[in-house]
Amino acid sequence: MFGIHDLALFVVSGLLLNMMPGPDSLLIMLRSGSQGWRAGSVATLGIGTGVMVHVLAAALGLSALLSASAELFTVIKLVGALYLIYLGISLFRQQSTMVDSAGVSLRALSYGRIYWQGVLTNVLNPKVALFFLAFVPQFIAPDAPDKALAFILLGCIFNLNGMIWCHFLVFSTAYASHKVRLSQHVGRWLNRTIGALFVVLGVRLACN
Repeated sequence: MFGIHDLALFVVSGLLLNMMPGPDSLLIMLRSGSQGWRAGSVATLGIGTGVMVHVLAAALGLSALLSASAELFTVIKLVGALYLIYLGISLFRQQSTMVDSAGVSLRALSYGRIYWQGVLTNVLNPKVALFFLAFVPQFIAPDAPDKALAFILLGCIFNLNGMIWCHFLVFSTAYASHKVRLSQHVGRWLNRTIGALFVVLGVRLACN
């Protein structure tokens, strides 16, 4: 169909790749644990939107331009890294304006802001764009009648896998936050630890 082959292998591979920890998973768990499953679901939808931006960009050839221009790649990579570092520092320095049932202290954000956090965390990572450019074409036949359509279809399947996995993280984290009670002191340090992880991820993105 549409020149797509080994679809089952693509689905399994995509699910395993979506399960790998990274900034997206960290953001989802952070918002689910502090503001409940609705906030985590909104973050997930933002991340899914970011994934579709990369899918459409790759299908239209923009990711090929990104991979061909070392300067453009570096600029976008540094912007993405700075954004992750900004998120981490904000969490690390944030005052305790809200404490959830697990003791994690975070300022409550609007759903709109959470959504755009998810979008930007994904869109500003150029390695996601290059991943789609390298991974998806392996499952499209060279003589496919419409390669762009096949690419978009596979991207949607990959994104659906991601949404399923991310919502598992959402509900499991939200459930755990209601069952486990931590002291405010421990919650504060957990908050700082998560912020530090965002900083580390940003530094790694900038240096790699």
